Amino acid sequence: MTTPPPDRAEIAARLAAAVGRINRRARSDSASLGYGIVSALATIQRHGPLRPGDVSRLEVVTKPTMTRILTELEQRGFIEREADPRDGRAFMVTATPAGIDAVEQARSARTGIVAELIAELPGPDVDAIAAALDALERVAQGDRPQEPHTF
Repeated sequence: MTTPPPDRAEIAARLAAAVGRINRRARSDSASLGYGIVSALATIQRHGPLRPGDVSRLEVVTKPTMTRILTELEQRGFIEREADPRDGRAFMVTATPAGIDAVEQARSARTGIVAELIAELPGPDVDAIAAALDALERVAQGDRPQEPHTF
């Protein structure tokens, strides 16, 4: 007797619920930066300098939302604008040292909270989470597996 394939819709629903709950628990109520702000800042740090439209695309948010986020980041001194060398009408954003520090502090706080959440799990559960991380990171990045070539 063969085992039926996993129900991908059920897996998706459970994954979405679990990730949502973990994210809510990992957000510190005392944090001065929201998740969207930290995420955009981390993207700028990792890939910058970037045009605002590129940050919007990478973060999968609308351009008006990204404009508000970038305004707040600039007001806090976490990013700087510079002229786009390819187009004088456009600008690029880059993380400042204060912005890089803010990302590192936010990551450290979130990591500590998630570490506490998994601290009491039995070893096999931690191993299962570790084994799923590569696939979860690919899903989070929107990577699609290569389809096999048919000739």
